[in-house]
Formats: sequence, structure tokens, C-alpha cells
Amino acid sequence: MALAESLTEITPATYDVELELRYATADNFTGAPVYRRSACFLNLEAAEKMQKAIDLAAPLGLRFRLYDGFRPSEAVQALWDHTPNPDFLSPPSSGSPHSRGAAIDLTLIDGAGQRLEMGTEFDAMTALSHHGTTDIPAEAQKNRAILLGLMTAAGWDCYMNEWWHYQLFKPRRYPTLSDRAAGTRLME
Repeated sequence: MALAESLTEITPATYDVELELRYATADNFTGAPVYRRSACFLNLEAAEKMQKAIDLAAPLGLRFRLYDGFRPSEAVQALWDHTPNPDFLSPPSSGSPHSRGAAIDLTLIDGAGQRLEMGTEFDAMTALSHHGTTDIPAEAQKNRAILLGLMTAAGWDCYMNEWWHYQLFKPRRYPTLSDRAAGTRLME
């Protein structure tokens, strides 16, 4: 299988999700677009687990808004160069689960498309973003618990510092991919 064939595009039409791919816009912690185009990809296992999470959320009247999926190694480097914070970003030398197509950043939305309150914004690099914090409103704690339950029931592992980040267990079994190797054209 060619590397490009190992990723699948996640679209609203094929996965019933909303896309708000923050790194394709200036609405991210760098203040500038990191990707040249807005598209979301996951490796095949992650795509299957994303579909499982979607199927689990639907009977609850919930859907997902995706902020990021596959992140080419060039983007991992750019984010690290801007903010080298190992509590919230993978150092490029170790390879991010995102650059393996094995991680997703997301939140929950209700039937009207409104984001559920999570206590912080996506990519807030603060202890308030940690799973299990009680320093956020009870409603946000409940919503994070629902998100955690849906994602873990679908087979995802969480990253304890970021309520929005989920990844496959043992993501290092997948290769780190550049934009060119993946064929995603996110960085062109």
C-alpha cells in the first residue's frame, strides 16, 4: 500500500462531522495559517474509530466538530518552532501522533451545531485544559466526561493534558509522514 493510500479524507459528507480546521486559518495559537488548504485526514484505523465514535454520539443527539487530524511533519515543526512546549506539543524529533494520521482534535456539538461548553477553548495551553480538572464549571466537566466516554468507548486513547486530543493506542507503529509522502497537499 502506498503511503498516500494509508490516509483517508474525513469530510462532512462521508463522516457526518463538522470541520473547523484551525491550522488552515489564523484562528489558532500561532495567529497565522499553518496549512495552505483545509482538509482533514486520518489513517485507516483512526478513521474506523472515528466512525465508531460518530455512531455512539448520534443516539445522544451529538456530533463532532473536528479541529485537526493528520498534521504533516512540516506542520509539527512549524508549531514547535512557534511554541516549543512539550506539555502541549510533540517535539518534532519524537514524531507527533498527528503526523502519523493517528490523532484527532475535536469537540462535541449539539443538534443545532452549537459547541458544548468545555471550560477552555481548543489549544488553550493551560492546566485548565487537563482532563479531570475541577477548576472549570460543572457543565464543562460533564461535557468533557461525555466526550471522553464516547471516544474511549470507540477505542481511542486520551492525552491527559488536552481535553480535545485523542489518539490511537501505540501510534508509533505508524510512520511519521511529510505532506509530500502523505500526498495530502496541506502545505503546498
